[in-house]
Parts: sequence; C-alpha cells; structure tokens
Amino acid sequence: MNTYLEFEKPIEQLDNKVHELKSLNDNAPSDNLLEEITQVEEQINETYRKIYSSISPWQRTLVARHPQRPKTREYIQNLIEDFFPLSGDRFFSEDKAILGGFGKFRGKTVLVLGHEKGHDTTSRIEHNFGMPRPEGYRKAQRLMKLAEDFDIPVISFVDTPGAYPGVGAEQRGQSEAIAKTTECCLSLGVPIIAIIIGEGGSGGAVAIGTGNTVLMLENSIYSVISPEGCSSILWKDNTKTVEAASALKLTAEDMLKIDVIDEIIKEPTGGAHRNPHRAIESVGDEIEKYLNLLSNQHGNDLKHARQERYLQIGRSGLFSEKTTAANTVLDEKFGKSGNKKRFYNSFLGRIVLGAILAMLFTGILTYLFN
Repeated sequence: MNTYLEFEKPIEQLDNKVHELKSLNDNAPSDNLLEEITQVEEQINETYRKIYSSISPWQRTLVARHPQRPKTREYIQNLIEDFFPLSGDRFFSEDKAILGGFGKFRGKTVLVLGHEKGHDTTSRIEHNFGMPRPEGYRKAQRLMKLAEDFDIPVISFVDTPGAYPGVGAEQRGQSEAIAKTTECCLSLGVPIIAIIIGEGGSGGAVAIGTGNTVLMLENSIYSVISPEGCSSILWKDNTKTVEAASALKLTAEDMLKIDVIDEIIKEPTGGAHRNPHRAIESVGDEIEKYLNLLSNQHGNDLKHARQERYLQIGRSGLFSEKTTAANTVLDEKFGKSGNKKRFYNSFLGRIVLGAILAMLFTGILTYLFN
C-alpha cells in the first residue's frame, strides 16, 4: 500500500481511480477502459511534475524520509552480487544501524557500507532507525582498513538522521568514534564513493560520507542538524521547521552550489519511492562512471586529493565568494571579504601594505638604537 505525503494527496485520488479502472478491466476487458487508464496515468505523471517542480526544502526533507524510499539494503540487493556481510567492531558488539560487507559491483570487488533504517516497525527497531552507536562506526573503520589492505574500493550509502545520542553511546565514546571514522576515510589509499540516498544528518553522515566523489539523490538532504533540532534551538519553537529547513540550505542544489557534493542524481518523477528500481539503476550507473574514473589513480593521489578537497572546504568556509545565509550576515557586520581580498591582492593594496610595514620597521629600528 502506497504512503502519500500531505502535498501528494491529489495523486492519491488519481491512483485510486486507476486501481478501480484496472479492477473493472480485469473483470470485463475493454479498449475504452484501457484508454481511460492511460489518460489518468498521464495525468498522474503531469501532476507529479507540477508538484515536484516547486516543492520547498521542508517538503523535500519529508520526501527524503519517505518510508517507501529505497534503503541501503535495497541498493545492496539490486546492485551487489555475492554480498558477504561482516559484523562487529572487535571491541564491544555488532551495530546493525550500519551494514557492511564485500561483494561484486558490475564485475568489480567492492566494500559496501551504509546506514540502514529498516522498512517496518520491527526492522526499524532492530536497526535503531539508522542511528549508529560507536561500535557501528568502529566496525566501519575495521572494514575500510581491510579494504585498503586488499586494494578494494569503497562504496558508501548515507541515510541517517544522525548518530545515536543515547547515554551508553556517549559513554563508549561516540564523538571519538565519529572523528576516527572520518579520519579513516581521509587516510585510505583506495577510491571512496559516497552517495546520500536519503537523510545526511550531521557528523553521523559525514563519518562514512567523506569520499573522493560525493553524489546526492535529487530529493535527499545533507545538513549539520535536522530542521526540528534547528527550530527548537534557534526559535525555541518546534513549529518553525519550515523556516529552519529553508535557512539550513540542506537540499542537493544547495550542496552543489558550495561544492560539498560533485553531482545530483535525478530521481524518477515523483521521487525514488515512486519507482525504486529505476532510482537504484540510476545510482548504479553513476557509481560505475566514477568508479572507472578513480580506479586508475594511485593510492597516494586518491588520499591527497580527498584530504585537499575537505581542507579546501574549511579554507574557503564562510568567507568564500559563494552566497550563503551566513555570508550575508557576516558581510553586513564586517563587510565583504571578497572586496578585502581583491584590495590586498591589487597593486595599490601591495604598495599601501609595503609602506605600512616599512614605517613599522623604521620605528622599531629607531627605538632600538636611540
């Protein structure tokens, strides 16, 4: 049974009409009924196109969390042959919030990692709703190091609201585990391709999403905090989620503008939950393309390129030329950093700076020798 989001309600009525017409056609086949079914299905596709062409960041967040959206397990089942799962961190226990194991992706041996949320109440509890504990991240570290030993590329599927914030997780070193996993990603000498397939929540996502290539499905999100968390902290009001989602700049288009991701993977009309098989195939094609590009590079080059990628994000940060909400606030308070940089790099700017330094140097010499 399909689940419809609030803004998808017009589709529900049309889908019900199609089911009724198909039921009538099964009992009494008719060319007229088949023609009417085709017309309604075209109307459904057109309605989906209109709705999804102008959805808000908050609505996109709801799509990223859709219960029927394909999860890591579905991607593994459809893209990976001979998958052999591995469990445990060899320190504490197994964490089913992160799946990991080796298999064949279109003829190539790969390590697959990914957050798993589950598809029903029982499996969601089993996988802790995709929120890893420290042992999950330490398992990921163990498997990535094993992949590096055998020169096997890593494919990582990111889909988590964030790392589990429970007392036990914190006592076992949640923040250390996340930091060490991120460090492990940065230090690997094999290709890492990360795909954000749903929610990319905070450090819990970054820990296994620090790749040479980062891809993002069209209706997925990537953010330092959830809109609900942002709303409760900044506005002290849980009803400000719509404003928070817009302010967080969490959509795939926002991430592409600031170079956090490399490419947006288009989803079927109506989202990945509408046609999971087609969405999974599209992801597989993109993985294959980038895996072929990265496979011929030397391990040290891969590692240094990955490190430089994230160092550059830190260097440019809020003072990049790209427009962000934070840049706007800082520009209003301190002036545009770009204008300052252009002045300092200009010929006149260098003369002024040289004159100031000469005066300071002269003053120091005069003070010392008098």
